[in-house]
Amino acid sequence: MLITSPRQLGIYLRDVRRTQKRNQTLVGDIVGLKQTTVSKLERDPASSSIESLMRLLSSLNLELHIEEKSISREQGKVDPDDW
Repeated sequence: MLITSPRQLGIYLRDVRRTQKRNQTLVGDIVGLKQTTVSKLERDPASSSIESLMRLLSSLNLELHIEEKSISREQGKVDPDDW
């Protein structure tokens, strides 16, 4: 999954959690996050800490992979919401 903005990340996290049929409280409890922190990560991940994000990813059995942008993407116009 290519994610290019905080908004896309939040939506993806929420969708994965829902697909796993788990609520915010449950995924937070697994890794020591409050339900409100999970909610904040899904709504506005840009204002959340990296530590909280990594904990939530772990709870959802997800990993973060970072790679260089492809050549075609570098040459194209970048959306202001892309980081």
